[in-house]
Amino acid sequence: MAKYNLGIDIGTTSVKVCIVNLSTNEVEAQHVKDTQSNIPSDTGHSGNKQDVFKIISTLNLCVSKLPKHLLQEVEAIGVCGQMHGVVFWKNDATQKAWEIIEKDTTIRYDVVPERVSNLYTWQDNRCDSAFLDRLPKPQSHLNIASGFGCATMFWMKKHKPEKLKKYNCSGTISDFAVAMLCNMNKPMMSYQNAASWGYFNCATKQWNKEVLQQADFPVNLLPEVGQSGAIAGSLAGDWHSIPKGTPVGIGLGDLQCSVLSTVERSTDAVLNISTSAQITFVVDQYQPSSGPPKASAVDHFPYFGHQYIAVAASLNGGNALATFVKMLQQWTLELGFNVPQC
Repeated sequence: MAKYNLGIDIGTTSVKVCIVNLSTNEVEAQHVKDTQSNIPSDTGHSGNKQDVFKIISTLNLCVSKLPKHLLQEVEAIGVCGQMHGVVFWKNDATQKAWEIIEKDTTIRYDVVPERVSNLYTWQDNRCDSAFLDRLPKPQSHLNIASGFGCATMFWMKKHKPEKLKKYNCSGTISDFAVAMLCNMNKPMMSYQNAASWGYFNCATKQWNKEVLQQADFPVNLLPEVGQSGAIAGSLAGDWHSIPKGTPVGIGLGDLQCSVLSTVERSTDAVLNISTSAQITFVVDQYQPSSGPPKASAVDHFPYFGHQYIAVAASLNGGNALATFVKMLQQWTLELGFNVPQC
């Protein structure tokens, strides 16, 4: 009998799920839905936040739309998502940040809003250049930027310390989803996601805890880090017909997963045009330094195994694509055709 894997991608604008036949490597079923989760930011146009409750509700809905007879045969779950953003939550001995609701011999997960922050996404620009210049230099080959998890946490520590004290866990949105599915007390984060937060030494595979502690950073919120591709835990209950105990992989970076699913030869490069845009290729035998980071148009992020990917990213938040669309609309108007404006 064929066995299947469930793939989950929690992106910037939508949730995508698919069931892959392990015998043929073909996608047997899939579903995609926009999360419509963007909410106004307390910092105005410079901030970018999303409602985690809406994201998880969309995840539940997408999985529920897949055929039950295939879900019953799922033997592993893989999760990836937007890499740089951060969400905070509170777990303790009496209550977690989610509810496990049983119905008709299966379960669903609901977020407890008062125990979970909004998702501060990679598009968040509250950390301006002056603020970033005051931060300590990372012991890493990768620099820090606005929208990176550790930069956002530095900003929260300075400007909203009381809000930060409400929580004892943090992670990317995929880390939160994995912790929820496995009903974990503390999250696990992959090397891929940790590198995307800043202040992670890829050479030693450790957070820059000493540097961060000296800067009064809340290091207690940083998750434990594990090998990309490792199993984080097992499903806490029968979730939309997927059997309880099904292994769930540690959360992965959506960029790395897009490369993994696209390259066919070691000489291939991947051009990804989505909310941002990147051109990427896999590098063998890259050795990251312990910093300080050097200015470069190309960054190297952890991939799978001991490999890295070289990434040239515009990090434009979709602005370049939006400008291109508006240009086409203007040309069309000048030619005498009426095109709706975005």
